[in-house]
Order: sequence, then structure tokens, then C-alpha cells
Amino acid sequence: MKSNKIFTALLVLVVMFAFTSSVNAGGKVYKLGLSLAITGPTSDAGNPYSKGVEDYFKFANETKILGDDTIDCTIRDDQYKTDITKRNFEDYLDQGIVLYLNYSTGSTLGLKKDFEEEQIAVIPASFHRGNLENSNYIFLPVASYSEQVIIMAEYVANNHKSGTPKVALFLHPSAFGRGPLADTKAAVEAGLNIEIVEVVEHGKDLDNTAMLKRLMSKGVQYVISQTVQSPVATMIKDASRLGLSASSFGEAGKLTFLGAHYTGGNDLIALAGAASEGYFWVCSYNLTSEDTDGTKQQLALAKLYGRDDKAANSHNYANGIMVAQVATEAIKRAKATGAAVTKDSIYKALLGMNGANAYHPYTTVGPVTYSATDHAGVDMLQIYTVSGGAFKKVGSPLQSEFMSKIK
Repeated sequence: MKSNKIFTALLVLVVMFAFTSSVNAGGKVYKLGLSLAITGPTSDAGNPYSKGVEDYFKFANETKILGDDTIDCTIRDDQYKTDITKRNFEDYLDQGIVLYLNYSTGSTLGLKKDFEEEQIAVIPASFHRGNLENSNYIFLPVASYSEQVIIMAEYVANNHKSGTPKVALFLHPSAFGRGPLADTKAAVEAGLNIEIVEVVEHGKDLDNTAMLKRLMSKGVQYVISQTVQSPVATMIKDASRLGLSASSFGEAGKLTFLGAHYTGGNDLIALAGAASEGYFWVCSYNLTSEDTDGTKQQLALAKLYGRDDKAANSHNYANGIMVAQVATEAIKRAKATGAAVTKDSIYKALLGMNGANAYHPYTTVGPVTYSATDHAGVDMLQIYTVSGGAFKKVGSPLQSEFMSKIK
């Protein structure tokens, strides 16, 4: 009943402001651009992400969050190809964008110097900590992949029954996947009580039997993944078939599987089925499998713009909404200063999102905070586990203990 009320309220706002759209003729239009993989590799994440961005900007315009001013965000498919991303970015600059939304780790790293030269704030879908190195203008939406992997390792260390837990890392063979490795090793050197027994960079293997048996022979009990859903689904299905999956966290003689943002979500459950039961996952987003005011608003937005259930319930749809929320809020704050909304004023508005001025979107488990020395937005992370075919919260949102020790 409450979700219906939220949807009705959203609908009333949109209808009400539709009748006053003619007033917008006198408002300013702020140009933004988004380049991402709507098709091709990782489109399972990019497609719902683009829908979240599109829907929230449409909602922001129709409900006059910026008064008579509007946001015009051009969204283009780059098929996960950096050369296409670069062409899109250059064309967006010619259109006069004041903020840029990027996607992949590869293109974010590849265009880092361009962002510096253009002095334009960039919010990517990549949470790679290396994006922030030698960069003044890249802002991660949430805690980095490194922090996500480390907090899962901390959870293992804090909840393992006895001794030092033996861990394997299952990584994507790219900068996206390898990024957390050095940071996790640094956390171990700083005192994090786990032993990294093996690091596996997966290929396109359709059978992980040999790998899983090798890990078991080395006494590994925990596998932490930093990749995408499909190889994780293959791995945990193989483990289930071989009878190697733990039925409870840290079960002796079995494997407990954990993973970072792009390894989980409803797509993993759809791919792995019953084998996903007991999979532990961490991200900074509220999930619609939990009934909260934030998830009600997400579902109401999706319903308002006719999205199907798969998109509406995707954490990547929430991710797209959140990035659009942050962009809209930055423009709103830049306007409030009385200065013109420019690349520079938006950049300064983002840097000011901290302390009492932190931004609280309904999509995340914690506030967005940026400063001159901190360009990672939401510092809080929520651990979830698959129970009864859905991801459910494990405890309250956490912040890594060891991340601050290795920065």
C-alpha cells in the first residue's frame, strides 16, 4: 500500500508539472553526456544503468527539481570500446557539456588526461581506485573495488572460527579485476588476518573443476571474486555440482564464496539458480529484495516510466539513478550559489558534499561525501547473502577498517 502511495505521488507530480512545461521556455538547459556499454560486453550492467540515468533526469525535469531549468543528457552506446568512448566524449565537449558520466575502467583510465585538460568533473560506473591516482576530476560514486574486496576479507577474518583463514582471489584478467590485488595484499601486511593462498585470473573456462579441487587441496575455505556475474555463476555451479559449497559461512572442508559489486545481484541468481544460495556479496546500494522507503521510490520511478521487472529490480538501475541524482544535486547546489552553472561551479559543488553538506540519495546505504582529498562517494558498504532465492542484508552497513591504513 505504501509503495502505491509513493508511485501515486510521483505520478501526480509529473502530471502537475506537465501542464506547466511551457514555462520551461525561459529556463536554462544544462548539457551532460553519458557513454557506456548498452550493447556488447558488460551490457547486462550497462543497459539497466542507462535506464536509471535516463529515468531520473526525466523525473528531475518533469518535477522541476531545478525550477525552470532542465538537464539534457545525451546517452550513447560505446559497446565497451574505448575508441568509441573517446569520440563520444569529444562530441559531448563540442555540445558544451558541464559534467560527464563515463562507464568502463579502461576508458576512464584512457581518458584521464583528457579530463584533466578539459577540467571537467567525471563520474564513472567504474569503482577502480586507480582512477583516482593523478586525477583531480574523477569522482567515484561509491567505495572502490579495493575497499569492497578488503571489507569482504575483513568479514572473513572477523567471522572465521579459528586460526588464520585461507583465501583465494578470483579476478577478472583486466585492470578492473586486478585493481584490488595490491591493496588487499597491503592490508594483509598491515595486519589483516587472512592468508592469500592463490590468485586466479579466470579465462573463459566452462568448467572450473580442476581449479576448485586445487584450491581445496591447499586448504582454501573462502573465495573472494572481483569480476562480473557469468564466471562467478559458472564457478559456484561447479562447486555445487562437486559438493564443495559451504552450507553455512566458513563451513570446514567446504568453500564459501564472496564477491564485489559487479559479481552479484539478481543476474547472478538468474544465472546460477540454487547454487547461488549462501553467496556473500557487498555493494553500496539498497536492493529491492529489502522493503525500504528507498527501494519503494526506485520501484515507483521504474513503474512511472514503464520499465520491466528485471530493470526495475536491478542494482545497476539503482546505480544509474544514483549517478543522475548526484549530478542533479551538484547542479542544484551550483545554482544556489548564484553563480553560473559551469564545469567549474559543478566541480566545486561536488567538492563541497561533506560534513553537514553530505548528500543523501535514496538509492544508497550511506551518504555521498566528497572533498578535495576524498573522491570516493559513498563510504558505507552493505553485505548481503542469498537466502531463499533473494539477496538479504547481513547486519548493518560497514566501513573498512584497513582501507584507511593503506591509503
